[in-house]
Amino acid sequence: MPFVSEKPAVVVVGADKGGVGKTTVSRTLLDYFGAQGLPVRAFDTESPKGSLKRFFSDITEVVNLRDPDDQAKVFDTIDTSTITLIDIRAGLLTDTLSLLEEVGYNQMVRDGLINSAVLHLIGSTMDSFGEIDQIAKLLNGSKHCIVLNRYNGADFFKGIDEVTRQALALGSSMIDIPMLEPRAMELVDAAAVPFSQFEKDPKYSFMYRGKVRAWEQKVFAQLDAAGLNIV
Repeated sequence: MPFVSEKPAVVVVGADKGGVGKTTVSRTLLDYFGAQGLPVRAFDTESPKGSLKRFFSDITEVVNLRDPDDQAKVFDTIDTSTITLIDIRAGLLTDTLSLLEEVGYNQMVRDGLINSAVLHLIGSTMDSFGEIDQIAKLLNGSKHCIVLNRYNGADFFKGIDEVTRQALALGSSMIDIPMLEPRAMELVDAAAVPFSQFEKDPKYSFMYRGKVRAWEQKVFAQLDAAGLNIV
């Protein structure tokens, strides 16, 4: 089911392992919500430098989620924007979700006061199965969107279809992000602009703008199917 427009939405993007293309997913989400004309803000927890902020400097703040004051800065103000996106640094997802249960955030989700989703990126190794189960147990009420990001051409769990099916069934939906041609990704990264801006700006290559546009449309279709749109 899609999010309900009458209440704020919090979207957490994270993984307990690094190198799974987490910030790329956050970048597409900010484009996705922006395309819907929704007020959105983002928190980049790769303190102190941040990587998401490089692409969305005007709406992104870098925070340290191990700092109680920064925790309050994020979660005390979720009613100030329609969408709050939190890009969790690698290794901090489980700790963050445990904290949210402890402070009563999950109860607010269960009470219907907050739209909440966790986009949980997994790797292409068997270790990720245990991570899915662990994260699922911490999400009491939030959407649990398991994300396969094929940014490096990974072939997720090939040959173990039944094990894969059982593991992925622990989530409320699965989002399968196709790989963007590496050269196109390089050009967008070098430009340090959102994908949506790159694809519209005629100063960039016509061919690569078209490839980025077609790729992001496929990603948007996956996000629609996961119920991340606002109605």
